[in-house]
Amino acid sequence: MKKLILAGAVALFGLSNAQIKTGTFYVSGQISYTQEENKTTNEKTQDFKVIPTVAVFVAPNLAVGTGLGLKNSKTEYTQTLSSGPFATIIDYTGKTNAVVVAPFIRKYWTLSDKLYFFGQLEVPMEFGKINHDALVTYVDGMSGSMGQETLSVERKYTSIGVNVKPGLDYFLNKNWTIEATIGEFGYKNLKYKDEDNTDVKNYNFGLNLSAISFGVKYVFAK
Repeated sequence: MKKLILAGAVALFGLSNAQIKTGTFYVSGQISYTQEENKTTNEKTQDFKVIPTVAVFVAPNLAVGTGLGLKNSKTEYTQTLSSGPFATIIDYTGKTNAVVVAPFIRKYWTLSDKLYFFGQLEVPMEFGKINHDALVTYVDGMSGSMGQETLSVERKYTSIGVNVKPGLDYFLNKNWTIEATIGEFGYKNLKYKDEDNTDVKNYNFGLNLSAISFGVKYVFAK
């Protein structure tokens, strides 16, 4: 614990002389796919994201860059609503597709020749649309009749946020590093196009030690 506190003090007050040189740049990115199934609610969700990132050091230990990529998700479920002999069966599919732009600035503090602590200020933006599609089946148990209709709604949206992320970056050699981001502090505002009073605000404050993400990047060293 004492060593950890000392390392944090070194990071915060910049007591080491080792620095990443101006003009150094790196490439990295995020690629992820997740799938969840809830058998209780008969719901299935898939999420995919790919966001390449490039950054350049404009001053020693200070980098600016941006991420640019795509994300999409799909949710499916079947819901049955019953009232006596009448039933309504809803087969729902929701799809989200978005372009992601995430400019950022990152400041490094040196812990050792290979280990750095960093703080990143990021402004993530999404420009996308959500398609809601449902096949609704009406069943009359008394007469045995059945009817169907298809419902479709498209909603375009813009999302802009601000995130602050702390993390650690370890240089395996002069070109390859492994980084870990621990939690985030942030704010996001989502607005649907042509819809009044639809601002959705999300806040993510606090340090969640279980929310750790790892990444690999390639550094073009000077």
